[in-house]
Amino acid sequence: MKLSLLLTLSIFLSLGISTSKAQSDEAAQLLLNVTKLSQLKQILTDLEKGYTTLKTGYTQIENLASGNFSLHQTFLNNLLQVSPAVKNYHKVAEIIGYQIRLVKDCQRGITGFKSSGQFTVNEISYLSQVYGNLFDKSLQQLDELTLVLTAGQLRMSDEERLKAIDRIHSDLQDKLYFLTDFNQENQILAISRAKASQEITQIRNLHSLKAY
Repeated sequence: MKLSLLLTLSIFLSLGISTSKAQSDEAAQLLLNVTKLSQLKQILTDLEKGYTTLKTGYTQIENLASGNFSLHQTFLNNLLQVSPAVKNYHKVAEIIGYQIRLVKDCQRGITGFKSSGQFTVNEISYLSQVYGNLFDKSLQQLDELTLVLTAGQLRMSDEERLKAIDRIHSDLQDKLYFLTDFNQENQILAISRAKASQEITQIRNLHSLKAY
């Protein structure tokens, strides 16, 4: 009887201990799960904050970039405009005057040298090529001047446009100086040849008279 009671009590104690241990393990696991869940929630919260910050920063950057682009585009569009200061620059009128003078001097030169009778066919061909090259290059510079003075063609500041006009002015002025010297040298040559031809004719006439 006592033995049975002791065995029964031992069984119940064993069951109690097992049940208590199982309950303790479940509580520990539950506490661990709660801790993990809390950590996961914190991670998600941090991620949400980071995403919000990133999104806000990106929006700000996007707005700034958009604003900068608008300013940049406005600046570029303004460069396409030509101010009155550029259009009325005194060297513009001088360039046009140089071009008119160059054309007239070329025409006068080739006409005069042809009619002088002091140049060979090959020499006249060479003179024509020189005049033609000068004329073509001067037209190219007038085209460039037109671009500089036309709105919507080139993106240039007023300073850049004025420098371009200065360069065109200087180049065309150099061509005109060259043409003036070129014509003078050939004019001197024509006069020299005419004089020499005249002297030869006079000598021949003199010899003809002596022959009589």
